[in-house]
Amino acid sequence: MLDNCRNARERWGGVSELIDRWLKERQQLLIRYCELSGENDFSQTEALKEKCVRLCEVLVDYVSAGHFEVYEQLIQEAREFNDGGLELAAKVYPRIEETTEVALNFNDRLDGRILTEDEVKELFGELSKLGEVLESRFEMEDFLIEHLHNAHAGKMASA
Repeated sequence: MLDNCRNARERWGGVSELIDRWLKERQQLLIRYCELSGENDFSQTEALKEKCVRLCEVLVDYVSAGHFEVYEQLIQEAREFNDGGLELAAKVYPRIEETTEVALNFNDRLDGRILTEDEVKELFGELSKLGEVLESRFEMEDFLIEHLHNAHAGKMASA
């Protein structure tokens, strides 16, 4: 029994570290987003595009880590504890996937080409939508972390 407790702490303690790293990436994403969203001189298309590229690099890394690392671990944890977390994830995950599409579509707009001033203005219109979508995504992710990971912390500590 003591070994099971130790194994659970080792296994799910790693999830906490993964989530912590991922939330630091989120912070970097927000910094890049804020740097870009404050711009209003669209005549500097190359400088703005460079800021967009830096935002998109962090955005794609963040979204990918969520889908291929964090959510996978949260689902595994929900499966192990078998306390309704899988059903909860099944309801929330499709909504998160919708936000992924918006993020990836924003990224795809840049596709390495030179943008005109009008295209940069249009991109900034989409940046606002991206911000709203990211806010919604962060809320859903926090909800999943709270209900699929943090809710089990007490169970692991008492085991």
